[in-house]
Amino acid sequence: MTFWTKIAGFLLRNRYLVLITIAIITGLLVTQMKYMRFSYTEANLLPTDHEVNIEYNKFLEIFGEEGNLIILGVKDSTIFTPAKFNAWNKLVKDLDSLPQVDFTVSIADVQQLKADRKQRKFVVEPLFEEAPSTDKEIKNIKKQLFEKLPFYNNLLYNDKGTLQTAIYLNKDIVNTPIRKDFVFDVLIPTINSFEKDHKIDVHVSGMPYIRTLNSQNITDEMGIFVIGALLITAIIFFFFFRSFRATFITLLVVSIGVTWAFGFMGLFRYEITVLSALIPPLIIVIGVPNAVFLINKYQQEVKKHGNQAKSLQRVISKVGNATLMTNITTASGFATFIFVKSRLMREFGVLASVNIISIFILALLIIPIIYSFMPLPEKKHLNHLEKKWMGNVVSWMERMVKKQRIAIYITTVSIIILSMIGLYMIRVSGSLIEDMPKGKQFYKDIKFFEYEFGGIMPLEILIDTKKEKGVMKLSTLKKMEKLNETIETFPELSKPISITNLVKYSKQAYYNGNPKYYQLPTSQEKSYIFSYTKNSNSNSGMLKNFVDSTGRYARITTFMKDIGTDKMDIIQERLQAVINKQFPDEKFDVSLTGKALVFLKGTNYLIKNLVISLSLAIILISIFMAWMFRSPQMILISLIPNMLPLLITGGLMGFFDIPIKPSTILVFSIAFGISVDDTIHFLAKYRQELLANNWKIKPAVYSALRETGVSMFYTSIVLFFGFLVFTVSSFGGTIALGGLVSITLLLAMVSNLLLLPSLLLSFEKKIANKKVLKETKFKILPPKEDK
Repeated sequence: MTFWTKIAGFLLRNRYLVLITIAIITGLLVTQMKYMRFSYTEANLLPTDHEVNIEYNKFLEIFGEEGNLIILGVKDSTIFTPAKFNAWNKLVKDLDSLPQVDFTVSIADVQQLKADRKQRKFVVEPLFEEAPSTDKEIKNIKKQLFEKLPFYNNLLYNDKGTLQTAIYLNKDIVNTPIRKDFVFDVLIPTINSFEKDHKIDVHVSGMPYIRTLNSQNITDEMGIFVIGALLITAIIFFFFFRSFRATFITLLVVSIGVTWAFGFMGLFRYEITVLSALIPPLIIVIGVPNAVFLINKYQQEVKKHGNQAKSLQRVISKVGNATLMTNITTASGFATFIFVKSRLMREFGVLASVNIISIFILALLIIPIIYSFMPLPEKKHLNHLEKKWMGNVVSWMERMVKKQRIAIYITTVSIIILSMIGLYMIRVSGSLIEDMPKGKQFYKDIKFFEYEFGGIMPLEILIDTKKEKGVMKLSTLKKMEKLNETIETFPELSKPISITNLVKYSKQAYYNGNPKYYQLPTSQEKSYIFSYTKNSNSNSGMLKNFVDSTGRYARITTFMKDIGTDKMDIIQERLQAVINKQFPDEKFDVSLTGKALVFLKGTNYLIKNLVISLSLAIILISIFMAWMFRSPQMILISLIPNMLPLLITGGLMGFFDIPIKPSTILVFSIAFGISVDDTIHFLAKYRQELLANNWKIKPAVYSALRETGVSMFYTSIVLFFGFLVFTVSSFGGTIALGGLVSITLLLAMVSNLLLLPSLLLSFEKKIANKKVLKETKFKILPPKEDK
């Protein structure tokens, strides 16, 4: 009696105990679902101790959270009429009074810097004190702002007449649920009310706003994916099996599996991210093929001899072994992410691998036990086993393997060459907003601010002068200005903001506000302009945003457009060249940082780790194959049909300009982990047939092809349409992920049903080793039981 025969006997003798145990575990995991929470921070793909993260955290320690800015923009000429102008300022004032808002900067807050000759200091005066009531007053304010105050250019206005208002959230709430409540319950209703009352379109953006709306989108889509995956897999399953009973049992298994998936998220206290949101539908799509193999085998056995007990015992003992192997390989593919230092990827790997093993256990336990309580399937439920069209498909595959092996090899080589060409065309993209839903208003608003003000994603340059008050040296300011000038040459970056803007404004104020003096002072001017600055308290509030309290550290802030890693690398190289020239290492430490750069660097890091995780998956699966067959040739033969679909997928990504990015990077690991399943099912049956056919390879291959062909075809179609559910997403990356995995798995099925048998037949003399097979510890039921 084999191990699996004992397992089958135990399960069927203790049916009630097994079901009660599953019910208790499910109940306990349901209680953990209350701990599920959404991520309120950006996805950080880098490990905590990575150099880029260390630099970013250093910046945060000095200047605090930089992702707390929400911006409002208006491009409407009617805003410069008294009623609408005053309403706009009142809107900002109302927002400024809220506890969630730290402060706001708008036209109503504009302070003009002026020189007080008597006191020898700078003072600030508001641009206007009372709400303007005439068009003439508005015109005067507009002229002063647009023509006399270059300091506010691209900060509060642009040359096209667009107005911008900055709302700085309280830094303590930026990465908490309070931010979400503020955006949905306060900000959006207030803006909507203003738009309705005054017939003005208000554009809203900024990282806290984008993250909140994007997060809500992910949450909404997770429910759509789960329902969609359940629905589409149920329809396809019923189409193949024509049995409500089989469909219901399958849906029960995957529904419990999804409940466990949510429960594990809560149990591990993992946040719901754009990656972990894929786990529940992924479990449905992977769980249904398990059910296909188990139910199909049960029905085959019933049709063969009509003995229910014997059929159920064989389902567990024969399919259980192969299904365990397939699920272990799939879980291993995902588990390789555990070795990646990125927390986001590690959590995804843990959740995916744990849930894949869980859905296997659930299917193996629940399906045979529920069938044991039911009467034998009726004849109409077994008719699908003799479908003529399915028989024709299997016969065609058998004919191709018998007579067209050369054609299969020529086609394979041609596809490899084409795919290699496509691979060289793949580009890498690390854009923070590229995957965001293009049809949503918040994405259109991102593009509005990119066009009008140069971007919304902060890029920071941190300058350490290595000595107190080193920032205010004229030589340092001139070096910073050179860097500012370089930044302004990039159309992908907005005009920079730094202490130099304030110093230039101080010189302008010294010369009675004349805009032509908006420039850095000369060495002669420096002493008396800076003496005014020392006597002033008026600009200390502005100063703290650009220089730390010791005067040692300064920041230059610019905003990036939606660019990928390739453009960013060029920009960084040019900026670094200027930094190296202007800021010698012995006197300065200068680093580029900011959320956008952290994300871009995270993408490059992820790609390196993809190679590692995929290599680990291949090594693990090779070990499984070596353990099963004790033959080096079999390892190679089993890997080729699964590497080919990955190569084709890479080629398609190149030809169709689908970039490698955090969302599409998972395609290869998911597809490889699942496509190997077909190989294992085929080879497990092939081993059984070798024993039954006295180690004659040809009849064993054809027999394995006939028996596993139907189940592999069914499961591949289920997987194809199951992953196709992801293409209804509004996220570009999720659409690409769904489409690419679907195509890859379909190609993997064709590869495993045509190329794999062809390779077995072509190398039969090298792999037909009766002694090795007999000595294998991997036991198979004696062939006589099939008789």
